[in-house]
Amino acid sequence: MSEITVSIKDGKSGQFAKGTPVAEALKELVSNKQRKQTLAVLVDGRPVDLSAPLENDAVLEPISMRSDLGLEILRHSAAHIMAQAVRELYGEDVKVAIGPAIEDGFYYDFDRPQSFTPDDFEAIEKKMAEIVAARLPFTRKEMPRDEAIEYFRQQGEVYKVELLEEMEEDTVSLYQQGDFVDLCRGPHLPDTSWLKAFKLLRVAGSYWRGDEKRPMLQRLYGTAFFDKKELKKYLNRLEEARKRDHRRLGKELGLFTISDQIGPGLILWQPRGAMLRRLIEDYWKEEHYRHGYELLYTPHIARQDLWKTSGHLDFYGENMYSGMEIDEVKYQLKPMNCPFHIGIYKSQKHSYREFPIRWCELGTVYRYERTGALHGLLRVRGFTQDDAHIFCRPDQLEDEIFNIIDLNLHILKTFGFADYDVYLSTRPDKYVGSDEHWNLSTEALKSAMEKKGLEYTIDPGEGVFYGPKIDIKIKDQLGRSWQCSTIQVDFNLPERFEMTYTGEDNKEHQPIMIHRALMGSLERFIGVLIEHYAGAFPLWMAPEQARILNITDAQAGYCDEIHARLREAGVRVEKDLRNEKLNYKIREAQLMKVPYMLIIGDREMDEGTVTVRKRNGENLPPMTVEAFADMVHRECEEGKQA
Repeated sequence: MSEITVSIKDGKSGQFAKGTPVAEALKELVSNKQRKQTLAVLVDGRPVDLSAPLENDAVLEPISMRSDLGLEILRHSAAHIMAQAVRELYGEDVKVAIGPAIEDGFYYDFDRPQSFTPDDFEAIEKKMAEIVAARLPFTRKEMPRDEAIEYFRQQGEVYKVELLEEMEEDTVSLYQQGDFVDLCRGPHLPDTSWLKAFKLLRVAGSYWRGDEKRPMLQRLYGTAFFDKKELKKYLNRLEEARKRDHRRLGKELGLFTISDQIGPGLILWQPRGAMLRRLIEDYWKEEHYRHGYELLYTPHIARQDLWKTSGHLDFYGENMYSGMEIDEVKYQLKPMNCPFHIGIYKSQKHSYREFPIRWCELGTVYRYERTGALHGLLRVRGFTQDDAHIFCRPDQLEDEIFNIIDLNLHILKTFGFADYDVYLSTRPDKYVGSDEHWNLSTEALKSAMEKKGLEYTIDPGEGVFYGPKIDIKIKDQLGRSWQCSTIQVDFNLPERFEMTYTGEDNKEHQPIMIHRALMGSLERFIGVLIEHYAGAFPLWMAPEQARILNITDAQAGYCDEIHARLREAGVRVEKDLRNEKLNYKIREAQLMKVPYMLIIGDREMDEGTVTVRKRNGENLPPMTVEAFADMVHRECEEGKQA
């Protein structure tokens, strides 16, 4: 019998008979402790099961329970176990579709006549526990594709048949645990007993293949961990996330609403939300003016030909709304602001001495989103981008990127986001422009980040069609990542629109264009802010900074006077003079996340003071109206500089 050489990456090696299972080789190559933590391996970089036979010389890299890949394999296996439980409980009425691991968990899509309910969740979890206790091995077998098609056709699994018919491979792999067989590449856990901590979370509708014309399936979501402590920690975080849900808080705090009569994905800002938005916009404008930007305003529609020239109809058409005709000319709602800024640029000639030109706009754009993808403020159809475009010479490109990064991180820090991940998104498969320009742009982005000392991750192929980009994903109080900031270098649009400037040599040259958004969109950013702060905003951006509460009607006149004086002093203050108990009014102000409550009784009225109570219940000594206003302004300034 021929032998093969098998080694552990950066470890021991040994001679084994050809066909030896991975698990057997590991017994000799790694410690018993490490082996107990290993659920699969990478064989020459390819993930395989522990039961896989080793047919050639190979380098093994154990996949540990503590690794990200190990957790992904656990969750993928959990999806198979859930599908088995559903089939055993509900029989042939259920057709199975797909069941991958996803971030934070897994799901499986089912075609079932009846809707899943919370009672079903309990039954499915119980059945999953039985499957886990049975220690069923995950067994891989390969089968000719045509034979697999016939197998699943006989089972009535139409979704598996469709997937197989689209595959190009002659041979496919199936996995079986117990009587349940699924189409899958693997790998999986050695057996079902490895799944020790799991929980079903919710059910949602999902069109097959994401196509609204195809059947609506039921998507069961769950999560799984290697130990119950991690599961409990995750479920507690989910509960905290539910409390912070911006859709619920947006309604309770009177920030925004969405009306079916007006249309899904279109936000109606209520007075308190409009004030919050105004405060953010004012700060944004002040910071941009301070950093050498000029403000622009542009229309919401443009001739369709503009979007042909820009390339958006070719590369972004599926996200644009159908046009309208005005005087027999076709127009379309704008999905981007960039062509308008180019139009302003081209309205006059430019010299190299003017550069860099920095223009910014809070421009509202419209992009198509499927109804099922809409989600409060986070995924909408009409939103306002905090957009900016910088036009510069090649010798200025790196410095401008560096300056944008500085401004970006400064603004994010002011809003309370000091933790983030940075990604460099490179050239996609479908792109425009020369390789030379793409390489120049990518190197400029890299160099600026490295000089800034930013750690970043390459995100291959995720650049936009006209250039590479930097993406900054901020992390909130719960450690969740949110895509907000983006910096994109573009040689394409200046070329398409024949943009020029007169250089020092008195010849015409093409400027470089940098697209840049710091918050991404105001709607999404405010949604993130609501969840980050659980609606309890820092004083400087609180829509209502203080609320005046009287103890009896006798203080109503003094309360009116204080209200007027504080408003004159620039404090955002409201008053609650209802004939209700003071504790009731305090509780309502706390529920509305008002930072300060000003309690007014006979003593305060006689002494010309206010008693100040914080939203956390802390009481401050009585102070004059002027002292309170000064304290508010000081705290706001300190908050912006923190």
